[in-house]
Amino acid sequence: MKRLAPARPLLGTVLVRRALAAVTVLAAVLALPASPSASATASVPAGSPGPRVGVTVTVAEGALRGQTRDGAQEFLGVPYAAPPVGESRLRAPRPPARWTGVREVTRQAPACLQFSPFGLRDPLAVSEDCLYLDVYRPRAARAGAGLPVVLWLHGGAYSQGTGTQFGGRTMAELTGSVVVSINYRLGQLGYLGLPEITGEDGRASGSFGLMDQIEALRWTRRNIGAFGGDPGRVMVAGQSAGSGSVCALLAAPSAAGLFHRAVLQSGPCTLLRTPDRARAEAEGRDFAARAGCAESAAVAACLRAATGPALVEAARTLPTSGPASGDGLLPLDPAAAIGAGVWNKVPVLIGSTRSEARLFVALSQPHLTAQEYTAQVLAGHGPDGQRVLDRYPLEAYGSPYLALSALMTDSSFACHTAWTARLFARQVPTYAYEFDDPDSPTLAGAQVPGLDESNAHSAELAYLHDFTMGERPLTAAQGALATWMKRYWGAFARFGAPVVPGQPRWPAADDHGTVLTLNPGGPRPGTAFAADHQCAFWAAPGAG
Repeated sequence: MKRLAPARPLLGTVLVRRALAAVTVLAAVLALPASPSASATASVPAGSPGPRVGVTVTVAEGALRGQTRDGAQEFLGVPYAAPPVGESRLRAPRPPARWTGVREVTRQAPACLQFSPFGLRDPLAVSEDCLYLDVYRPRAARAGAGLPVVLWLHGGAYSQGTGTQFGGRTMAELTGSVVVSINYRLGQLGYLGLPEITGEDGRASGSFGLMDQIEALRWTRRNIGAFGGDPGRVMVAGQSAGSGSVCALLAAPSAAGLFHRAVLQSGPCTLLRTPDRARAEAEGRDFAARAGCAESAAVAACLRAATGPALVEAARTLPTSGPASGDGLLPLDPAAAIGAGVWNKVPVLIGSTRSEARLFVALSQPHLTAQEYTAQVLAGHGPDGQRVLDRYPLEAYGSPYLALSALMTDSSFACHTAWTARLFARQVPTYAYEFDDPDSPTLAGAQVPGLDESNAHSAELAYLHDFTMGERPLTAAQGALATWMKRYWGAFARFGAPVVPGQPRWPAADDHGTVLTLNPGGPRPGTAFAADHQCAFWAAPGAG
């Protein structure tokens, strides 16, 4: 069959990239806790607060007092870097200062400044002083126990989100692991490619969010043993932009040796390509101009003197593209680095949800008409438009919403997950999955009446975390799937392979496209993923 012209990457890559940028709307959905004081209990299921008993751990910077709750121990709002404020704004992170006495860490820290300023109920819920993390461990864990470590990177289009929405008590206690969830700088405070800024860093990089993630990994290597974790068994995991961040860590030379397994959820490296230095600089110039700093003789000083709200306003219609490549921090685009075999090679677990794009279509054009669907496909594909319409006819899906969702899911997340998995599988042990629960809850506040949003982007999060933003509680069958999934992820952290006695075997990915389907009826391996998502039709550029 003639392949689609790669120069016109569908609605797939084009519209989904726009949709990912537009995931900024999700700030209205993924609303932050009402205040920092309230956030300490945000991830506790209603009606089960559990007794709290103080527990002390000593790290390199000083003593911490956390608490025991719900079968696990938690240490909330632990600083992993110095506050990036004042003259430290738009600079590489520095280690946190030491303290004397015992520091109470029983309340989560504010989220980093959100560059999608929708849905925040209290301005105290965010701060530029935000480089903190939460640590969860089993109740019986002690220093030196050698437990595997799971370090979580939240998503949010590099513009919004917080690690505090991803509690880890259940994962820690169920799998015998230590779970770490971090905040990192967002928007143009986290990713700004202006030479006046990047020139201050020896690596000529303005990817401060990526630097924060590496600093958190360094903190983990330095301190996780005190919590019972093994600094030699660190699994870094992320979803959406968090997965894009994992891609960047895989390609960043300075992250080598800081982690030993990688999980990429709904963010394949071949889809989430990084901007080069020229594009990052152009985007930075646009942002500086809107912030009123373009004509300043000292752009860096002007941006550091601006208020946080002014910077958010300047970026309102300029979503960040995330970490840039072509500098000393990230020499190559991650997909290019992986394809060339020059990356931090560790075992990989990678996957997507069955109907990723339903979330984006529901939030952006829930009442799409047949005429609009046809026009968008023809405009997005040029000479290939009619072939795409023939492959995704409206009558096969029942509505324009479902047709566009299927088209976008297949051409972007699904097939790029297959292609990225193939790149990995030829070099390291790789395990691929598809999350498929046809009754999965969507995100709280994101449900559009009359639309089926099951299996959409982010659907799996409530099954892996003590997640605060699920639309509704899981059923008993879904809870069983959640247990299977946590055990697979925990085993991957422990062994570098998702081997769980009593659960279905998870075969390694291969050139046959082997994928484990995660379904409430029971996980099952198969090779139909690429055919189900019509990946041969979409053609894998450079994937072999």
